[in-house]
Amino acid sequence: MLGKLFKLLFILAIIGFIGLVGFAYIGPELGVDFAPSPQEIRQPVTLEGQ
Repeated sequence: MLGKLFKLLFILAIIGFIGLVGFAYIGPELGVDFAPSPQEIRQPVTLEGQ
């Protein structure tokens, strides 16, 4: 019984992984953009010495 449960979870994990990889490749063709929005971040830095 427990062996069947682990086998089912393993198969579901493999199917999920294949689906995730497939969506990553096909997503841009469907209009899904995975790129982060570019933005500039400036932070002042105070250096000690001299």
